[in-house]
Amino acid sequence: MGKMLGRLALLVVLLVILVNIPVTRYGVSLARILPDSASLIIRDGLVLKGSEPEIYMLENDQLRWISSMDAFEHLGLTWEEVHVVEDEFLNKFEKGRPVHVLLKCQASPHVYRLENDEKRWIKDIDTFLAEGHVWEDVRFVACEYLRGIPDGAPIPEDAGPPPQP
Repeated sequence: MGKMLGRLALLVVLLVILVNIPVTRYGVSLARILPDSASLIIRDGLVLKGSEPEIYMLENDQLRWISSMDAFEHLGLTWEEVHVVEDEFLNKFEKGRPVHVLLKCQASPHVYRLENDEKRWIKDIDTFLAEGHVWEDVRFVACEYLRGIPDGAPIPEDAGPPPQP
């Protein structure tokens, strides 16, 4: 029994060495040649990108499209956290609702969606729900901060002039 365990340990050591020996003329080992998706631990919060420009966050086994750089930055993400994977890997997941930055201040009943450094007023609750938003995604900020963000087109665009928070 002891001999067999010794041989097994020796085999494991040899495999680890073989996987890490450079196999290309650029010094890349077999462990580094594996595609990114093959070495990922699938978990909530994983940030993924395929061949298209869209970036997704994995949540409850669903891909949530991060709708803007504002949303990307508001989530506190960095480019080092983005894993580039094959499109086939992304296709394994169901698409969830997009990630938008939704802002509101305590003194105002209005909710705004942050896009391209502008705040877009969401006209009413029906529009809010029709856009696929949920109340849990609304973040409370100071009214002064919200007033300092330039106005964008309201949602829907024919809603009229946006009210100030």
